Amino acid sequence: MSNGRVDSVPVATAAASRRVSAWMLWLVVLLLVYVLIVAVDVIGRGFSAASGGAEGAERIFAFATNPVLGAILGTLATALVQSSSTVSSVIVGLVAGGLPVSIAIPMIMGANMGTTITNTIVSLGNLRDGPAFNRSFGAATVHDFFNLLAIVIFLPIEAVFHPLERMAGALAELFTGGGSASMADANVVRMITRPAVNEIRGLFGAIPDPFGPLLMIAFGIALVIISVLLLGKLLRQAMTGSSERIFHAALGRGPVLAIVVGAVITILVQSSSTTTSLVVPLAGAGILTLMQVYPFTLGANVGTCVTAVLAATAVSGAYEVFAIQIALVHLLYNTLAVLVIFAVPFLRDLPVKAAKALAAGAERTRWVAAAYVFGIFFALPGAALLAQSAIGGPSAEVLKAEENEPQLKAAEAAVQAQALIIE
Repeated sequence: MSNGRVDSVPVATAAASRRVSAWMLWLVVLLLVYVLIVAVDVIGRGFSAASGGAEGAERIFAFATNPVLGAILGTLATALVQSSSTVSSVIVGLVAGGLPVSIAIPMIMGANMGTTITNTIVSLGNLRDGPAFNRSFGAATVHDFFNLLAIVIFLPIEAVFHPLERMAGALAELFTGGGSASMADANVVRMITRPAVNEIRGLFGAIPDPFGPLLMIAFGIALVIISVLLLGKLLRQAMTGSSERIFHAALGRGPVLAIVVGAVITILVQSSSTTTSLVVPLAGAGILTLMQVYPFTLGANVGTCVTAVLAATAVSGAYEVFAIQIALVHLLYNTLAVLVIFAVPFLRDLPVKAAKALAAGAERTRWVAAAYVFGIFFALPGAALLAQSAIGGPSAEVLKAEENEPQLKAAEAAVQAQALIIE
């Protein structure tokens, strides 16, 4: 009897020690997630400072002379500025200044594409581990290919028939004047990460341009690589037993549930870049498959639009209707894209096949990843911008809207104050 009691002591002690170790492990994981979110924000701030922020986006959009260029330059502006709220405010400001919504909609489609570069940057954290990089790069780029396919399908339809413009215009009247439903004050993630981001900005702000912003980008990328490397190792240890069952219960029981989970989490976090970036290390660690990440990403695409519509209701005065209409265009576009593409098996499989092929190529030759990021987000759109500036010149409609500077800046300030985001 006494031997039984004696033997139970070390067993109980060992069990308690394992519980403490598990809690410590998850605390370190949460700390690394915090570092990753801060790092992504720091990269965005660095890009925004280096590219000129709202003024840089305005200069780029000045050459959007047709729907195709509008989408291409929307991608370039968002990739360079790395601030969805800034690009959103510029688009709303241009519409408030007199730019037809039909010209602004392709810019929204392009901006939707441009934000996906964040996930790809996060996947670079696994660059040295071939299989892990394959999984994480595929999980990051499936978002790119989905958004690219959505542009290919909906841009010509919108250019000819204008369904998004008409539906958003009709719905905007229902939302206008109904009071604020913004969740900006409930953005807990922003509240806890903003102090660290501001400290880092202050540190590099003392360095003259352009070196300060460029060093801030490099510092942010270094933080991403370190945090993703450590997260990959720790998540493999942490994701056992009940933790693994919870994850697979949420994302492994079919695509519809994964879409809903992605949308709900993004509405709560209020940033699709954050939620989709956080699943990249999980994919890299082999905890989530590409087929689990894919529908979750689509849900995040829709969830961020809901947040944008709620934020738009808080924009008051003369600019309210423009902000709401742009936010509704974004919501309708992403929702219809999910419904159309995911409902058709042939279309649904295209982003997955493309992401797998690209990831396999990037695993074999790492420069494929660099060429993809630089080519899709910077080189090709930049070449289109240079060609238009050299041959065709700027758009008369955009220039006319930008000439109304007081209204443009007032609208931009009103939208940025409510953190309206196109992601």
